[in-house]
Amino acid sequence: MLHGVLGKTFRLVGYTIQYGCIAHCAFEYIGGVVMCSGPSVEPTIQNSDIVFAENLSRHFYGIQRGDIVIAKSRSDPKSNICKRVIGLEGDKILTNSPSDFFKSHSYVPTGHVWLEGDNLQNSTDSRYYGPIPYGLIRGRIFFKIWPLSDFGFLCDSPNGHRFSDD
Repeated sequence: MLHGVLGKTFRLVGYTIQYGCIAHCAFEYIGGVVMCSGPSVEPTIQNSDIVFAENLSRHFYGIQRGDIVIAKSRSDPKSNICKRVIGLEGDKILTNSPSDFFKSHSYVPTGHVWLEGDNLQNSTDSRYYGPIPYGLIRGRIFFKIWPLSDFGFLCDSPNGHRFSDD
């Protein structure tokens, strides 16, 4: 009897570990569901919207200008930020933060991206902390799940002129 109970227990533990590894790989490399908070990407993504973020693009360097990404915060590594990619490595970016009297240019260094929120008046982004390393990107958001009235692929940025190829 003890042998049977131990056998079932070890099988259960084995299955739990196997399915845990599969779930980890799925969430780490394929993607997952994320709730976004904060006003920085409004009106594209509202506070408490639920979206799907895929992680394959970051592994294959498929992130492009205009993509909305989730990245680790530079100031608080325990939290994530949701911003739009404005510039890729080598790009020249026109910077005009509210604190700047004059507009200036910044270059995105190798291995970095320039991120900004769609809500430029209410976003702490690369205009304040500079370009972020590509390695901090966790995934690319492309599909809105909730609210159901907005279910579907994300719309273009209201600031599309910010990442034109001019």
